[in-house]
Amino acid sequence: MAMLDFEKKYRVRGGTLLGGDLFDFWVGPFYVGLFGVASLFFAVLGTLLIVYGAAQGDTWTLWQINIAPPDLSHGLELAPLEEGGLWQLITICALGAFTTWAFRQAEISKKLGMGYHVPWAFAVAIFAYASLVVIRPLLMGAWGHGFPYGILSHLDWVSNVGYQYLHFHYNPAHMLAITFFFTTTLALSLHGGLILSVTNPKKGEPVKTAEHENSFFRDFIGYSIGSLGIHRLGLFLALNAAFWSAVCIIVSGPFWTQGWPEWWNWWLEIPIWTYGG
Repeated sequence: MAMLDFEKKYRVRGGTLLGGDLFDFWVGPFYVGLFGVASLFFAVLGTLLIVYGAAQGDTWTLWQINIAPPDLSHGLELAPLEEGGLWQLITICALGAFTTWAFRQAEISKKLGMGYHVPWAFAVAIFAYASLVVIRPLLMGAWGHGFPYGILSHLDWVSNVGYQYLHFHYNPAHMLAITFFFTTTLALSLHGGLILSVTNPKKGEPVKTAEHENSFFRDFIGYSIGSLGIHRLGLFLALNAAFWSAVCIIVSGPFWTQGWPEWWNWWLEIPIWTYGG
């Protein structure tokens, strides 16, 4: 019944960013809209291009399919289809699908009269993807610096980029990203475990309330951030994880070309270490 009440509020006319009433429609319980149509178009086209690219290769094994970006010699040009142009088209489709989906989320938020937290959060994830296939290649002068589309080939690319800068985990932005990823997992697993524990009590016991949740953490760690606070904290941690993961790769190459351990030499050169020497 709660879901029906939710849909009644959700299924209102207006609130569209583009397209007006023409695209203001639903399919079952799902709002579509102009941006939903566009996202579906880009997603289907991109998937078909991936299938076409796989058909041009030597294998249909999912792990070994590889669609590589253009060779570095092509620079920032449009490459022939069989020499990386396919990768460029798939990248355009991916960005088109992600971006239009974010606008669809914005339309849903507008219809519900809520803030734009969801589309803005998704935009940070889009930024992380774009940093790998658009921003960094543009800064380095060649689309060939983007990662290939394929499971094993992608992992090889990650490994090779890491070795180019010696110990990539010495990258300070990478440190921040990993810290935020792990902290997000910890915070939301604590939250999820608590929710499950209060909503699934032992047989014969009543379902607990929010006050029980707050009491548990006050007893456990001496402080409870509260029901709203944990979701705000989770959003903050998750967005920082995606943001710093994008920063760590953008600075590697365009702004720092040496091994990342060398970046930390500034610490050894602080004058305080030479006093009294």
